[in-house]
Amino acid sequence: MGISQVHKTASVLAERLNADQIDYAIAGALALNAHGVQRMTEDVDVLISRKDLRRFKKHWLGRGYIEVRPGGKSIRDAETNVRIDFLIAGDFPGDGRPKPVSFPDPKTSRVQGDRFSVLSLPMLIELKIASGMTAKDRPGDLQDVIRLVRARSLPRDFQKQLDPYVRGKFLELWEAAQAASEDY
Repeated sequence: MGISQVHKTASVLAERLNADQIDYAIAGALALNAHGVQRMTEDVDVLISRKDLRRFKKHWLGRGYIEVRPGGKSIRDAETNVRIDFLIAGDFPGDGRPKPVSFPDPKTSRVQGDRFSVLSLPMLIELKIASGMTAKDRPGDLQDVIRLVRARSLPRDFQKQLDPYVRGKFLELWEAAQAASEDY
């Protein structure tokens, strides 16, 4: 599945969310791309409120989108066959268990990218770290933070913009990003 299909899916989805006046922020690999780290992906991750997800599904299911699992948080674009995973504001990243970091309100945690709204850099890093710290099957989230630190030349004190829960891990990842790498 080409990245172009993923970008097409995200762009059309963003147009529809904007038309329906639904606040959202694209997350995951597409947000990484917008912040300067290229990573391939086969799906679109979208931060949205639970209420707005219900509203979106009511309006669009059967009109270009189908549910992956009835009542679930994932849908599939019927034209491109790309999966769209919704991240719900107020839910918790990583293992899903309560922690000081939760998925934020998309209205207050996004910036405008070239084609659609994406998570702000501090929020993307905060969520990636919280996910990587608590979900042992998601070490790639921590690697993504190292790559963001390198790509954006983030200073050590960037950690002041993050929730205290993830600051220590950010400093560890920041130190790791300073080491020489064959990739850079």
